[in-house]
Amino acid sequence: MADPIHEFPELRVSVDDVVYMPGLETPPGKPHPFVYFISIHNRSQSPVTILARKWVVREQDGETTVVEGAGVVGQTPIIPPGQHFSYNSYHVVAHAAVATGAFFGETADGTRVFTRIPEFQLNPP
Repeated sequence: MADPIHEFPELRVSVDDVVYMPGLETPPGKPHPFVYFISIHNRSQSPVTILARKWVVREQDGETTVVEGAGVVGQTPIIPPGQHFSYNSYHVVAHAAVATGAFFGETADGTRVFTRIPEFQLNPP
């Protein structure tokens, strides 16, 4: 049986910015691209390796998209104590939506941890 995953309050996520980017290419039916800027802050005494992420995007029409995968933007960053990892990526939506999720990682002693991504809005103009 796998070790349990613990919520890790010393690992915090901030949504630094969300920008509507109408110039980006989008798939049919999802014409509204949003670039988001995220920072993962490690306020613990241990390095934390981010191993995976899960995003949940709920659109106002009821459609829910779940995106899960290894790493973050193709990386598995190790965040030293007192440091942070920042990146940007994007979501595309058909309607106004709310995004949230979690990052999953491991401390230096092998403890499996997660931290939640604060909810943020994706509101097309």
